Amino acid sequence: AGLCAAAVDPRTRGRGNVSMASNQPNEVDEVIRELKLNAGFTQYAIMSNDGIVIKCEGMERTKAIQHAHLVLDLCAKSKKYIRELFEPPDNEVESLRLKTNEYEMIVAQHGNNTLVVIQDTADKEHHVGEEEEEEKKE
Repeated sequence: AGLCAAAVDPRTRGRGNVSMASNQPNEVDEVIRELKLNAGFTQYAIMSNDGIVIKCEGMERTKAIQHAHLVLDLCAKSKKYIRELFEPPDNEVESLRLKTNEYEMIVAQHGNNTLVVIQDTADKEHHVGEEEEEEKKE
């Protein structure tokens, strides 16, 4: 109910027989599949740089729209300040990584699209702490 799963292509809606090309995995699907293999991966959103949510998973659509608005503003400001602080060619922002105690948000822009990935780091941090405790005991 209101959860983003995948964008529906209006050209193929209502057709039972979809061409073979649409059944082929595309580059975006391959990247998402690889990201899902990472421990802690919980949700993602793909948006145009105009703020239109194209595809999301693991979050309500309204939350994806909110992420789009805020993240795109953050990206624009980050790029502006990095260009002012550093000389070319070291002044191009490739991605942003924001981390709290429980979550990590990774933002990457490519062309006219932005990918936002949210990972749960609380569980990862907990396991790392347990491993350190085990090493101290030995």
